[in-house]
Amino acid sequence: MAHPSPITPLIERTQAATLPYGPPELGIALVEQFAEIELEYAALRKGCVLLDQPHRSVLVASGPDHRAFLNRMLTQELKDQPPLTLRRSFWLNRKGRIDADLRVILLPSGETLLEVDALRAEHARTTLDAFLIADDATITHDPARFHRLALHGPTAIDLLSLALDEPAQGETLRTLAPDRAVVVRLAGEEVIVFRDDWMGEVGLELITPAGVARAIYERLMSIGAAHDPHAHPLDRDASHPSHAIRMRPAGWFACNIARIEAGTPLFPIDFGPENLPHESGVLDDRVSFRKGCYLGQEVVARMQSLGHPKQRLIALRLVGDNACDEHANTRQPVGGAHVFARSDAGGNPVGTITSSTISPMLAGEVACFAMMRYANSDPGAELTIAADGAYVDAMVQPSLRFWSREPALKA
Repeated sequence: MAHPSPITPLIERTQAATLPYGPPELGIALVEQFAEIELEYAALRKGCVLLDQPHRSVLVASGPDHRAFLNRMLTQELKDQPPLTLRRSFWLNRKGRIDADLRVILLPSGETLLEVDALRAEHARTTLDAFLIADDATITHDPARFHRLALHGPTAIDLLSLALDEPAQGETLRTLAPDRAVVVRLAGEEVIVFRDDWMGEVGLELITPAGVARAIYERLMSIGAAHDPHAHPLDRDASHPSHAIRMRPAGWFACNIARIEAGTPLFPIDFGPENLPHESGVLDDRVSFRKGCYLGQEVVARMQSLGHPKQRLIALRLVGDNACDEHANTRQPVGGAHVFARSDAGGNPVGTITSSTISPMLAGEVACFAMMRYANSDPGAELTIAADGAYVDAMVQPSLRFWSREPALKA
């Protein structure tokens, strides 16, 4: 079900490079970058970045029985979820494989939003709907109803506070904790803002009515992008509030660097429909082992009782002199590159790189996620990766997170 981003005309004016996301018939395109990646990454760490997110979608669950129904279906405990909170959860199939990775947000109206990757939205709706038999509940997916924007960075709250129709609500934004949501007014409409620091900085995720998404994007740009030559520059002096915000629109490349540094794997890049929850690297964040039955629970419980899966997502850091070539250029493995036991380089692969980046916060070292055979996945395990025509030594890290700005992030 295709629905073009309302921000596309603005992006086309900048002549920013884009890349397709999913099948062409969906018409989803992500911006690679507006300007130099270094500038966009610096804005994320020092100011804030504005993101268009056409690759995200929103399902709406409603009806008297919908919360009980979702609690029976999803892996996270939802029956005690307070309004305006976020819980991440998996929707599994009967074999215990991950059909969708969801953010579950309960609204004061009683509706529940299921925020999901756009490539899995309609599949999630139809598969959930198939289990609605005697329940008085509905699951809807209307791409024309909502659009997704986001602000990430230390000054994100300052920028959004200036953009609100009712500035007094800015104090609510300033106290917004991770995994909490608030309803604000922007461009004359109610907008849901939830906090998710998935790039290692304050992250304000916006669920906007699609009809005002462009107006909101333009308002945020006009307030915060005074120093971006690609984003309608404004002639303001240093006394203007926007001068300290230092906002830029950003594309996928800069965000990908930051989310790997922050230890955030993504569905369907780092794990996907072929994986079990225990293989995802985010089991504890998505699955409750204290709730009642849900679809696929027997598989999850059996895996938990066995102690470990056959493979799991881990973080790797390149080590040793061979991490750079003879010209001091960093060797960076690409997604799909094979990982070997240190003693068997070029032999039988024991893992596969799913994401990698050259990390500014690690002084230019390479940081990777890899789906690894369990026997080779313990912290400190010594491995070798095929990268740029050579074999480079690597070591398994204690957690997926490479860097954090404490105390902004949860442990």
